[in-house]
Amino acid sequence: MSTVIYPSPVFGPVHSRRLGISLGINLLPADGKVCSFDCIYCECGFNAERRPRMPLPSREEVRVKLEEKLKEMRQDGVVPDVLTFAGNGEPTCHPHFAGIIDDTVALRDRYFPAAKISVLSNSTFIHRDEVFRALCKVDNNILKLDTADPGYIRMVDRPAGHYDVEEIISRMKDFGGRLVIQTMFMKGSFEGRDVDNTSDAYVLPWIKAVKEISPREVMVYTIDRETPGHGLCKASHEELDRIVRLLEAEGIRASASY
Repeated sequence: MSTVIYPSPVFGPVHSRRLGISLGINLLPADGKVCSFDCIYCECGFNAERRPRMPLPSREEVRVKLEEKLKEMRQDGVVPDVLTFAGNGEPTCHPHFAGIIDDTVALRDRYFPAAKISVLSNSTFIHRDEVFRALCKVDNNILKLDTADPGYIRMVDRPAGHYDVEEIISRMKDFGGRLVIQTMFMKGSFEGRDVDNTSDAYVLPWIKAVKEISPREVMVYTIDRETPGHGLCKASHEELDRIVRLLEAEGIRASASY
């Protein structure tokens, strides 16, 4: 099994399919994965096989390393499009996530005020008020909603604790449109079970939920790297394009990454 484990607390810049030139901010350890999901398609591998020994980076460590990197990039003439919280798991699980967001906004404003700040989150901690308020401060609050079907979430996203998709959808509505929905579409099988979520049986209820949430935008994408779950396949260009058209027909801005 091939997996990608990112340096911490800063990595890149890298070219993102969806965000452009992105400087990564990884609030998880550099030697493993910490996540409230255990997705069968995660490029970082399964949780049990990537347990870290190192601690989470501290708020001060993140601030210092980020400022050092931003200074270096400005000196080298490298201009980021976005500062992206991503990496080895779920960034919002960091106990000082809200403070780190405040630090990042201040550093962005000082060094690259035109750059956006993005957070890629699986949505599992948006019920926490401090996380919710912090996400309202970033430019691209990108929240995962792979489906509206609880059984599919248990089979594919595999939450580590309590996860109620109806509660997640309800909390997403509280953002008042200040969010981007990100959804993985794929095909194939895992442990003998079909994981194709490109059919109307999954797509139409998901679109209904998305319409209720009323996000600024929807990003649909598919598998890009080797996955820890075997038997998974990319959704086709045609399938993703069809989903985008269905969203646009409902007045929802959407894009696809292949």
